[in-house]
Amino acid sequence: MSALTPQSDMPTPTTDKITQAAMETIYLCKFRVSMDGEWLCLRELDDISLTPDPEPTHEDPNYLMANERMNLMNMAKLSIKGLIESALNLGRTLDSDYAPLQQFFVVMEHCLKHGLKAKKTFLGQNKSFWGPLELVEKLVPEAAEITASVKDLPGLKTPVGRGRAWLRLALMQKKLSEYMKALINRKDLLSEFYEPNALMMEEEGAIIAGLLVGLNVIDANFCMKGEDLDSQVGVIDFSMYLKDGNSTKGSEGDGQITAILDQKNYVEELNRHLSATVNNLQAKVDALEKSNTKLTEELAVANNRIITLQEEMERVKEESSYILESSRKVTKDRTADGQALTEARKQLKEETQLRLDVEKELEAQIGMRQEMELAMKMLEKDVCEKQDALVALRQQLDDLRALKHELSFKLQSSDMGVKQKSELNSRLEEKTNQMAATIKQLEQSEKDLVKQAKTLNSAANKLIQKHH
Repeated sequence: MSALTPQSDMPTPTTDKITQAAMETIYLCKFRVSMDGEWLCLRELDDISLTPDPEPTHEDPNYLMANERMNLMNMAKLSIKGLIESALNLGRTLDSDYAPLQQFFVVMEHCLKHGLKAKKTFLGQNKSFWGPLELVEKLVPEAAEITASVKDLPGLKTPVGRGRAWLRLALMQKKLSEYMKALINRKDLLSEFYEPNALMMEEEGAIIAGLLVGLNVIDANFCMKGEDLDSQVGVIDFSMYLKDGNSTKGSEGDGQITAILDQKNYVEELNRHLSATVNNLQAKVDALEKSNTKLTEELAVANNRIITLQEEMERVKEESSYILESSRKVTKDRTADGQALTEARKQLKEETQLRLDVEKELEAQIGMRQEMELAMKMLEKDVCEKQDALVALRQQLDDLRALKHELSFKLQSSDMGVKQKSELNSRLEEKTNQMAATIKQLEQSEKDLVKQAKTLNSAANKLIQKHH
């Protein structure tokens, strides 16, 4: 850390006071740091004028979002440029312990989180950039292998950890720029996850995707099985882009004073951001402590219940042993008190059954105690599975309703066919009865004709005999 004094031949009292206030200040080489809202804006001194700009309206959300996009784009430029230069100077394969590479992933995480829509879950609101990254496999088939590898990693339990693993695998594959370009070109799909003025929906996102092409010259190798990506805190280390000493490009008068004051404001803002991060982490720790206290109380209640059941089981054992001894005494005098023996056996059977029930309840309470310890870990997974099962059951219900409708239609058709056949059968029976009556009449007529023929024959024989 070095003291900076403005380069001026005739310092004025105002200049001396400002310079004295900026003593012991970190200097950002070739960059001007300005504060707008809650974000830091890094700009090259060659690209801007040192005259003060008119103060904008900080309450305008569009202005704040635009400023955030510009800040993130500038940080991405710094991170990518520094990573490429340091990697080329290093001349070897980079691993996960390389600090500039870690900072690059932190910056990319902030870029992907900018403007994310909060999704409500049963645990509260959740913002995760894993959802947009999952869309890449639909746009670029080559990314399906990365997505499948991320889902198969056993140590990842949160969407944030899966998103971080996806970024590392894409960088190792040297396809990160291609995947980001394909994702940014489909703003109709991104609108489901991002606000309209988010970085991924604006021109800054396309610029960052173009800058990522330069990372294809880097060879990276990561081993993510032993790395805890879920609990890492993604904080940008701005000190990596600062260095001590005088500026390589001096400015005179108010320009240098403005740069010095901006640097001082930058350090104060950085401290404020770090304080906010510490407060957030402390809030998370408090929430975890409350949850742990609640689980401890529930566990204590379960332990008390188990102790009560054990005492009750001991009492039942004592009563059953007493009843058993009583029953043995009763068996010696079986002839005298047979009815009492029967009642004792019945009571012993009931007490034995009660003991078995108490033992079963004790085992159930022990199982519930073990399940309670695993419930918090499996709750989210169970909810997802139940939702899938509910969708499948609804589909099956729709199929059953359609099948029921079809069967009812077929049943109506078959009932009509049976009715028609029964009517036809009755008509056939009537016709059969009529034909049977006709046949009987014809048989009777035939008999009458036979009789007449016999009569005529006999008469003819008689006439013949008379004639002879």
